[in-house]
Amino acid sequence: MNMHASIKAEKWVEVGTVEDVPRQGSRCISVGERTIAVFRTVDDQIFALEDKCPHKNGPLSQGIVHDGCVTCPLHNWVISLANGQAQGADEGATPAFGTKLDGDTILLDVGALI
Repeated sequence: MNMHASIKAEKWVEVGTVEDVPRQGSRCISVGERTIAVFRTVDDQIFALEDKCPHKNGPLSQGIVHDGCVTCPLHNWVISLANGQAQGADEGATPAFGTKLDGDTILLDVGALI
């Protein structure tokens, strides 16, 4: 049994406030060489995905947010905001990142990126 398995350390960084992200929209931030899209649902839940559709790397940040998902503007793939998984008959996933709120401040877990 391998007792030296790597464990992802959480590293939370402030990326703005809830009001910085339009309802049913997104705001992009850069973390290293990656662009992360921070999404806000109609009921003010916050999610974060890499800003690349798993199909053809379309900009998910420019998609339509609905029912806990975002629809890619290029080819209408529907991606779960919770886990980045393509929905329906489509297959693939984009990396999802942990988020939490400290009052109105959005915290993003960038531990997987460092």
